[in-house]
Amino acid sequence: MMKALSIKPASHHISTWGEGPLWWKDHLLYVDIEGHCIHRLNPENGNLTTWDIYEAIGTVVPSEDDNLLYAGSSGFVLYDPHTNTKTPLGNPESKMGNAVRFNDGKCDPAGRFWAGSISLKKEEGVANLYMLDHQRRLHFKMGGLTNSNGICWSLDTKTLYHIDTPTKCIKSYPFDLKTGTLGTEQSQIDTTEYGYDASPDGMCIDANGNLWVAFCHGGCVACFNPKEQKKLMHIDFPCLETTACTFGGSKLDRLFVTTGIHKTKKETDAGKVFVVDGLNTCGVPAFPYQG
Repeated sequence: MMKALSIKPASHHISTWGEGPLWWKDHLLYVDIEGHCIHRLNPENGNLTTWDIYEAIGTVVPSEDDNLLYAGSSGFVLYDPHTNTKTPLGNPESKMGNAVRFNDGKCDPAGRFWAGSISLKKEEGVANLYMLDHQRRLHFKMGGLTNSNGICWSLDTKTLYHIDTPTKCIKSYPFDLKTGTLGTEQSQIDTTEYGYDASPDGMCIDANGNLWVAFCHGGCVACFNPKEQKKLMHIDFPCLETTACTFGGSKLDRLFVTTGIHKTKKETDAGKVFVVDGLNTCGVPAFPYQG
């Protein structure tokens, strides 16, 4: 029998729009997109380290040499948190000006950094997905998107899962780990078929190969078995803007969920990171950038 779930804030800190959580070396890394910050949280004692990036930042990943990489308004950037030094790596969306910025992303199992863009004007089909390879070269991987969001890889590394939020679908693509090549798109999970009117946002995978998806404007996280196309679990949260999720903790058995502040709705815990304990599963380790 599954024990009762515990759902509570992991810290008292409030972000304007928390996103992109990732567990790395006993800490939770995440960003505040609208607060222009990278945060590193120790949930055991509540200690929080914050780096002000001075731009909207969609996602952050660690590198093997103890630096950070992020994607944001200025494109892909290598960031040294010890010296606050930024090294621009390229912005393939610069031609779009302020109409587009980078959004969610992760490193693949080979250590390449993937990040996609979002149309800030909700213009359909103008956003894209890119990959930063080991030599710090950027590659266009997917176009025709509007809000590139949750991304992760199957346990056998042969499938990439991706969410373009307005479609309300989790798409899957055959994936070649050696080259980073994507195959033909398939619709894996249509979240509207499970009664979700909200927007699928950040996503992670657990050690059983199941996908965990946070629903923006939905106040919830849902778990899906992509192969059997089944919904396995639904978890409600006390604020509407649940943005992304990841597994962490010493056993990777705690689900951390970032949230944002709704534009009009008053919610006491909105913008906090929540942690869910009591789940009968665990996550998989994050992949750092290798390059």
